[in-house]
Amino acid sequence: MLRCILRAKIHIATVTESNLAYEGSITIDEAILKKAGILPYEQVMISNLNNGERFETYVIPGRKNSGEICLNGPTARKGVVGDKVIIFCYSYIEDGKIGRFRPKIVFLNDSNKILKVK
Repeated sequence: MLRCILRAKIHIATVTESNLAYEGSITIDEAILKKAGILPYEQVMISNLNNGERFETYVIPGRKNSGEICLNGPTARKGVVGDKVIIFCYSYIEDGKIGRFRPKIVFLNDSNKILKVK
């Protein structure tokens, strides 16, 4: 049996831009994506700590080491610049491998610089 398990989490990122005119998605600094193991165009779930919104979209890589976290298109209605968000990425894992599996968690500071990876 396959179970949907948290594979990666970007913990408490700060929204740096909100772009309603864009076609959709969330832009995330490429360096953060690489540390989390999240691929471009991969599906993510975002939880906004400021307003309680929770939504799904896909990732677009932003400029490396820019600290960019931009809500694009309709997701721009789910938060504003300065909001704190948690970004989750899930994968299906076989039952027999779950006990050994640990998600990768990337902790950020208020400027979206990587503090540590767990």
